[in-house]
Amino acid sequence: MKSALICGVGGQDGSYLAQFLIHKGYKVYGTSRDAQGKAFLNLQKLGIKSHVELISMDQEDFRSVLVAIKKSRPQEVYFLSGQSSVGLSFEQPAETIQSFTLGILNILEAVKLEDNDIKVYHAGSSEAFGGTSEFPATESTPFHPRSPYALAKASASWLVDNYREAYGLHLSTGILFNHESPLRPERFVTQKIIQSAKRISKGSQEKLSLGRLDIQRDWGWAPEYVEAMWLMLQQDIPEDFIVASGKSYSLEYFVDQTFYQLGLNWKDHVIQKEEFFRPTDLLVSRADPKKAFEKLGWKAHLGLEGIIEKMIKG
Repeated sequence: MKSALICGVGGQDGSYLAQFLIHKGYKVYGTSRDAQGKAFLNLQKLGIKSHVELISMDQEDFRSVLVAIKKSRPQEVYFLSGQSSVGLSFEQPAETIQSFTLGILNILEAVKLEDNDIKVYHAGSSEAFGGTSEFPATESTPFHPRSPYALAKASASWLVDNYREAYGLHLSTGILFNHESPLRPERFVTQKIIQSAKRISKGSQEKLSLGRLDIQRDWGWAPEYVEAMWLMLQQDIPEDFIVASGKSYSLEYFVDQTFYQLGLNWKDHVIQKEEFFRPTDLLVSRADPKKAFEKLGWKAHLGLEGIIEKMIKG
């Protein structure tokens, strides 16, 4: 039986990845800073908490990381943990940068020392590219981070690239564009929109307060994206891959479709507030996922309208 260690198993991606690997017959270990004290609500929602062996691990403490790897003896490590909110990264820049860069550095060092045959997946981010304007980003597009979160993700990706070249380790970075699901916390704008619209459709008199509506993003379905993570570690040669749908939509369109599916006109319920404008917000984020299709055989299937429908249903 193959074993996998998922760092950050309690988050959206970690939970769906655990579910995917369990169905593949893996023995799944998952980490959190306090595995005994955390509820792991996402794992409970998916009905798989009892199938995951939970390990307490502080990713910023090398000894803690090494102990977790020795205990789980994984063939595959998925590093998905860290402070995951772009907006919050402006308020907590040091914590955000350290959680990603020191976290992946400790994983890389532990794998290098413990077992060079361990394959590592690193969760990169489209935010590292900055705005892509009219040109869709490819794996060779230079990084131009515009937030502490994006800077941290870019730095962590460069660390992975360096260790892969220097030590011949099987390391892959998945450069994931936005991907959603009912497991998204409400601090993310997509879930904020969905939950507010649902309350309004049931009679709430609240107004949905948002920042810019003209930004464009490539949104995908998170349960599909975790398969791409796994596929990267099944390759003989480790490489980095963009994981995206290849279609970008404005946030206004996301809002419009959400309220439309609930029988409402969004213009009657949404207001814009400057307090939700970020210091440097990316206007357009576009992706070219051709490499993932050609080399992994992976492509996104669920469109934005379907994603919104599934999120509404929860």
